[in-house]
Amino acid sequence: MLAWIEGAVGWMVFNNPDRRNAVSQEMWAAIPIILDRFEADPTVRVVVLRGAGGRAFVSGADISQFEEKRASAEAVALYDAISDDATKRLETCPKPTIAMIDGWCIGGGVGIAVSCDLRIASDTSRFGVPAARLGLGYGMDGVAKLMALVGPSHTREIFYTARHFTAAEALGMGLVNRVLPAAELEAYVAAYCETIAANAPMTMHALKVTVEELNRGSAQTERARADSLVRGCFESEDYIEGRRAFMEKRSPVFKGR
Repeated sequence: MLAWIEGAVGWMVFNNPDRRNAVSQEMWAAIPIILDRFEADPTVRVVVLRGAGGRAFVSGADISQFEEKRASAEAVALYDAISDDATKRLETCPKPTIAMIDGWCIGGGVGIAVSCDLRIASDTSRFGVPAARLGLGYGMDGVAKLMALVGPSHTREIFYTARHFTAAEALGMGLVNRVLPAAELEAYVAAYCETIAANAPMTMHALKVTVEELNRGSAQTERARADSLVRGCFESEDYIEGRRAFMEKRSPVFKGR
């Protein structure tokens, strides 16, 4: 894994290009560590995940490790705990997260992508979940995240067929937010990040938590958590700055407090 901060963007790169960025257990374990760094840095307003090498975002879990890392019930439980922690940390990152997808996004790559807030893909990208070809069971949390985006019918199709879907198909089913020509993807994402980074961090965090709570379903929704963050927005310096900037017809400068 590679990670660096460039302006307001924290970049996380899956760096295994010889295996189309297949994710090893060590790479899963690195995700929360990188997020800790980005979350602690107030200059980071957006987190972008991408793959190295230009051929893949993530082509799935590194199956070559399975004989060693998933050879017993105990090993499977440890592996699953590490990968589940990684995707849950992505889901709950207080800052906006974007999966920048160029090339293959398969299996665990789809799981990582749907754990991000937004997915922006090149038109040459391909998507799929080959669990049925491998005899793998797919956990309920992962299915729920995918189904929240594409609905039950598309979820069944993705799993039943285990086939690869084009970027246009992924856009049509709601799996990705935008599809760009491959040559334009990086510039588009950079401009997209600038737009997001200029907005109020507390507002975006409150919205992220609200969406998270609503996705739980009415029986589990913790309204008080979201309401508290909304109140914090109205009590913040950023709310004062936003009002003043609007009245003065200038761009606001938000500080996240």
